[in-house]
Amino acid sequence: MSLRLSTVILPYRRWQEGGRAAWTRAEQLGFHTAYTYDHLSWRTFRDGPWFGAVPTLTAAATVTDRLRLGTLVTSPNFRHPVTLAKELISLDDISGGRVTLGIGAGGSGFDATALGQEPWTPRERADRFAEFVPLLDRLLSEDAVSYEGDFYSAHEARNIPGCVQRPRLPFAVAATGPRGMRLAARYGHAWVTTGDPKLYENGTPEQSIQAIRRQAEKLADICAEIGRDMTDLDRVLLTGFTPDRGGPLQSLDAFVDFAGRHMELGFTEIVIHWPIPDSPFATDEKAFEQIAIEAPAQLR
Repeated sequence: MSLRLSTVILPYRRWQEGGRAAWTRAEQLGFHTAYTYDHLSWRTFRDGPWFGAVPTLTAAATVTDRLRLGTLVTSPNFRHPVTLAKELISLDDISGGRVTLGIGAGGSGFDATALGQEPWTPRERADRFAEFVPLLDRLLSEDAVSYEGDFYSAHEARNIPGCVQRPRLPFAVAATGPRGMRLAARYGHAWVTTGDPKLYENGTPEQSIQAIRRQAEKLADICAEIGRDMTDLDRVLLTGFTPDRGGPLQSLDAFVDFAGRHMELGFTEIVIHWPIPDSPFATDEKAFEQIAIEAPAQLR
């Protein structure tokens, strides 16, 4: 089984000042998918330029032909399933069926309070996510949906003609806890992890591998419980948040070693951040492009 190599391009540059060039170059380099973060602002980028995910992906769809496009990830923090479904169906149509929705429960960052609400607790985020995903699944695969839940409602919401991809565009569900993993197992085309965040500061790469192995084993148990074939569920690792940090992108050999160790855990796709100078994602562009071009052939 070969490994798919993808990238995530943060939406911090004006389209005519480097934004467009990154997306077209991602296709030229042969990446499987180019994702972007779906936030209103994010960490150290909060006081600088930051553009919306769906308009950015729509623009990217018009300047690429083969590259898959997606969010990594969208969350309920500031999204409603009814309006999000309409945007996704439109994006899937414009791209000719090249969209993957990365989706997660959200966190406690800037998005959590941008609409004026108090931050939700982890339990509240999980409760909303458990309602958000099934409703979005219906909205993207049925012509008309009515629903009354604890957090979300839909009244005869129409989504004709639906997605180009049938029965709907794929979900890549980010989850590390049992409730989120159940949603990944039931509704996901893929499961996404960034590893164990508790290990980022003081953990070791080997501890990270063991933690991710335990996550994958937990997911396998959940799949077995609900009768989902685990081999039918892709596993996606978003890099940059394990103790390895940017080390795997320092050279082709370093990346092949890193990716190979995660392939042994069953991962089918690894996502690397597009280089951003003077940031946690600063990477030598020549090394990055060499990895993009040569690593997939070494990881078959």
